[in-house]
Amino acid sequence: MRVLLTISLLCISNIFMTLAWYGHLKFREMEWSKGLGLFAIILISWGIAMFEYMFQVPANKFGFKGNGGPFSLLELKMIQEALSIGIFLIFTLFFFKNEKIAWNHLVGFGFLVLAVYFVFLKK
Repeated sequence: MRVLLTISLLCISNIFMTLAWYGHLKFREMEWSKGLGLFAIILISWGIAMFEYMFQVPANKFGFKGNGGPFSLLELKMIQEALSIGIFLIFTLFFFKNEKIAWNHLVGFGFLVLAVYFVFLKK
């Protein structure tokens, strides 16, 4: 149960993270945001990132072996990174249709998945 809870919370967290970090790049296409300066964009991104932390912190708390969870600190980080890239790829496909995902991007993502595999490989 903690495995599913941890991964679900990390997925939700990464959706908010991606929106906070990259979503503002689409603001220029929205009428309401055309006059916003950098400071306003930063505040909006912080507001979105608050939701990231509301899911990230519990995910790490529930998932960490030291708190009775199933994952070591390194395993948690590798899961988070793989989810981050996967969610970013989906975000790019839906919101930045002018960005092209090439074969080398997919190979790099594949290597990241392999990295997760090796981190979980038992000694």
